[in-house]
Amino acid sequence: MTLIHAGEIIDDTYPLVADDAAIPASGSALIGWDRFEKEQDALGDSRSRIGLLLPNTLDVAANIDPLLAAPLLVLQFPGFADGRAYSQARLLRDRYGYQGDLRATGQAVVLDQIGELLRCGFSSLHLRADQDPQRCLAAFKAPSLRYQSASDSVPVVRFGRRAISG
Repeated sequence: MTLIHAGEIIDDTYPLVADDAAIPASGSALIGWDRFEKEQDALGDSRSRIGLLLPNTLDVAANIDPLLAAPLLVLQFPGFADGRAYSQARLLRDRYGYQGDLRATGQAVVLDQIGELLRCGFSSLHLRADQDPQRCLAAFKAPSLRYQSASDSVPVVRFGRRAISG
């Protein structure tokens, strides 16, 4: 799968480590949330280089402290009918101020969703295999005016407001 971060195609430096495999002694790694919960105390200092693959059923508010400390959070979109990862992203960025890499992965990470993914605070996207990376890159640069505020923009109605003198 192609990985786009900040409008550029990049190599993935966070290889997914299976639950039954050893976490490498150096370098970055991505582990699942269930494994992290079981092993977080044993991870010690290596937690600063461990990304977390989160189920879209995870209550981010109830688990916010370890999430904020992770350099990478990967949120999953198993299909178009399941947009819970959009809500997770908005909570992480807007309510809790998550500053790390917020990555979208799954079946719904396609060209026509890129604008909404970016608006919710995603900074990187693992494109679905059938997506054209060059067309998707162009979506990162597409200008737009919005009527609703989001992680990525100020709504257009704020540009036109003036003080009314009476």
